[in-house]
Amino acid sequence: MKKLFAVFIPLFFCVILAHATKIKGKVFDKQSGEALVGATIVLEKSGKSASTGLDGSFEIKGLSAGKETVQVSYLNYEGVVQEVEVLKEDTPPLAFYLVSKSIQLMEVSIKGKGAGSSDGEARRIEQNASQVMNIISGKAIELSPDLTVANVMQRVSGVSLERNSNGDGQYAILRGMDKRYNYTLVNGVKLPSPDNKYRYIPLDIFPSDLLERLEVYKSLTPNMEGDAIGGAVNMLMKNAPEKLQINANISTGYSQLFIDNKFTSFNAGSTHAKSPSELNGRDYKATQADFSKGTLDYTSKNPAPNILSSLSIGQRFLNNKLGVIVAGSYQNTYRGSTSTFYNNAVTGKDEYAVVTSKAERQYSEQQKRLGLHSKVDYVLDKNNKFSFYNMYVNLVNDQVRESVTTNYNGVYNPTIGKAELVYQTRSRKTDQKIYNGTLQGNHNLLDDKFNIRWAAVYSSAMNDVPENTQISLNGLEENFQRRRTTLVNTAPVSYRWERNTDEDKAAYLDLKYKLDVKDAKLELSAGGLYRNKQRSSFYNNYTLAPAESDTSKVYGVDYQNYTDLKLRVTNPTGAVSNPLTYDATEKTTSGYLMFNYQTERIQAIGGLRVEHNNQGYNLLFPAGEKNPVGSQVYTDFLPSLTLKYLFDSKSQLHASYAKSLNRPGFYEIVPSKIVNEEYQERGNPELKRALADNFDLRYELFPGASEQLLIGAFFKKIKNPIEYTFQADATRGQDIYYSPRNFGNAKNFGAEIDYIKYINKFGIKANYTYTHSRITTPKTIRRINPESGDIEPFSVDQSRPLFGQSAHIANLALLFKDTKTGWDAQLAGAFTGPRINTVSQFLNNDLWQKGFIQMDFSAEKRFGHGLTVFVKANNLLNTPMKLFIKGTNPENDKIAEKLVSNGQTLIRSDYYGQSYLVGLRYKLN
Repeated sequence: MKKLFAVFIPLFFCVILAHATKIKGKVFDKQSGEALVGATIVLEKSGKSASTGLDGSFEIKGLSAGKETVQVSYLNYEGVVQEVEVLKEDTPPLAFYLVSKSIQLMEVSIKGKGAGSSDGEARRIEQNASQVMNIISGKAIELSPDLTVANVMQRVSGVSLERNSNGDGQYAILRGMDKRYNYTLVNGVKLPSPDNKYRYIPLDIFPSDLLERLEVYKSLTPNMEGDAIGGAVNMLMKNAPEKLQINANISTGYSQLFIDNKFTSFNAGSTHAKSPSELNGRDYKATQADFSKGTLDYTSKNPAPNILSSLSIGQRFLNNKLGVIVAGSYQNTYRGSTSTFYNNAVTGKDEYAVVTSKAERQYSEQQKRLGLHSKVDYVLDKNNKFSFYNMYVNLVNDQVRESVTTNYNGVYNPTIGKAELVYQTRSRKTDQKIYNGTLQGNHNLLDDKFNIRWAAVYSSAMNDVPENTQISLNGLEENFQRRRTTLVNTAPVSYRWERNTDEDKAAYLDLKYKLDVKDAKLELSAGGLYRNKQRSSFYNNYTLAPAESDTSKVYGVDYQNYTDLKLRVTNPTGAVSNPLTYDATEKTTSGYLMFNYQTERIQAIGGLRVEHNNQGYNLLFPAGEKNPVGSQVYTDFLPSLTLKYLFDSKSQLHASYAKSLNRPGFYEIVPSKIVNEEYQERGNPELKRALADNFDLRYELFPGASEQLLIGAFFKKIKNPIEYTFQADATRGQDIYYSPRNFGNAKNFGAEIDYIKYINKFGIKANYTYTHSRITTPKTIRRINPESGDIEPFSVDQSRPLFGQSAHIANLALLFKDTKTGWDAQLAGAFTGPRINTVSQFLNNDLWQKGFIQMDFSAEKRFGHGLTVFVKANNLLNTPMKLFIKGTNPENDKIAEKLVSNGQTLIRSDYYGQSYLVGLRYKLN
């Protein structure tokens, strides 16, 4: 009998399973068609349940044939109850459409609700956009490993990053066009830059958790400002939700670099905000007592853990007429890098540089990043709406750079164990701020046929580097043992003050009129802007030398701390009389005419934009410069045309042409001359604006609400492109300086593919961009003059890629989401191919950055009551930044450190270490 049961019971279950079946389907937003991720499906009869995956799909197995009642629910949506017939065979896929509970007020939809905050909404905006663009949704930003807007940017197709000294992304390079060719917007309004030299904005100043979505424009329409040859970045900040919503998070972490190394700091709070001449008058003679000792007082220890937090509170009041949101973010992080730099020079008739010395550097940086954002909007009635937006961001970077340079009598040879050393320590506090306040109005007249939008804007930016301090000591290496000795002979200590402010006052006006056309829609638009920019720049520096009694004192013997030194000021009145102390102005007036014609399958957007620009400067303390006062005045006519052809509701072809420009920065046209730590830099009053013709073609497929396939190509023809190169002084041939110049014409073209696909719990985001560019610039080559027999420099032309352009850029992110268990995870990799980092004066000696992969990871687990625990890890592979020359001097082959490999000479390598973060997030909806 037991044997009979042993056979019968398995057969019985096989029969049951044979008759068991399953149901599957998807859940959508009824209005938008967007797949709803995390919707709950419950079967009343069987009690089984499931949650929808990343593509809105679900599947429930092990059901018996017959009728079943299905309940579908989703947060802030009306639930659905439906009776279905479960068949013995697989039941046909089901589709459920849920209606949002969002309330409309007097037929005016509250547009700000969640616009672009989810992936599905972001794809829908991309599909409907007039421009060729890419969007990263607020939800994708929240789940990503990225903490700043700069690092978020690297996930966009065609975008690579220029990183700062601690490895964080800082500037975006769009489609191979250097950061100077792009501009930055917040809520559609252009921001001034805190940079002390240029127009472009360091994107690492913006914490990413303030954003509702990030837009990257790759083509222009007439209603957009024209100085964007590469493109434009638009940060859309959070809007007020319909119901009370509180989002808060706090996290902590550490950098692997400072598990293995000490963090060096100085007393940044002791820095003097103003130089002695500002405090006491230009004729005041400064002494050592006028300078802070705290900038020379260094401490090395393990830093405290990183702390990051954010909070946002928003709600609509007065029957949804009034919306209010306030948000803030604070990050206090400790970052750094270890760097090895091989100084090199082209000597004699050699074609390639020879390594002459080695500099070992360690950076320790404390970054305090603050972001504040508020918005109040009021719906007066169905035709009139007003909003007032404020944003403030502040990044304070306290940095110590320790460096030791090894010199071996002109030829680098570490095997002899004897060398001269130079120790340098620099303490620098950099304080950058941006503020934007925007008052906007939106008015519909004539039964919604006529629309008026206006904005009044005040913005300001500041960059302040007070009491930047550097001290230099001689040293010796004997029998491979190193020690510091005396202060260097001339100007061993320097104090520098640099400060600039940028203030914008602007007004925007846009008018739109809808015409009735048979079987089509036609909108005619006109508008413009006026911006008055005022900029000021201040520079002063003092140099100090040891007092007569301290010239031969030895570190570690006669004194133990730099603060014990007795110093005298060699230029007691400072150096405020220089071309970097100036005022500048820029007045921009622009207007446009635009049409938007749309039929069932065709859309055409085109028109003309006219921009008039008056840019000038005034040196406050001229010292014999040829052009102490200067200006550039010009008017540009910028036509554009965009065509879209809709194959069906999910696929379309997008083509565009636009003319655009790139204006010189204020610093670039000032006849300035500044001696940096490694080279001399000069302005160029003759620098012209660059102009470009831009062509784009892209096929766009949106197969699912959150999915896409984008395949595109682009071409740019640039007149007078602006690039920085090392040049020889025309009057003093031995002097080499770094300066911007125009270089004829350049071309830049390429192709992109962008793919997003979800299959239940798994997803993939991938993109690849190929870019090819060419520019021809003069280079110097040393050859023997056949007539004199002397080695002389000759000028030749060389074609090369544009500065900063990588031929290959790719991103791959693997996603996992289980809404039932509350798990989300993402492994993201970004590849940037080789690119030019520094343009050399000499032929074939440009510095190239080696291609690299940045690998990051993030995961989170949601619990009940709105609580989520998350982790983020960055730079998992500890990928270094390496610079090399494409070629080698035979002398470099003799170096024991094996700097030469595959015909390339290593010049620099920087390591940043991994960083880890764990945190807690709370959401009240």
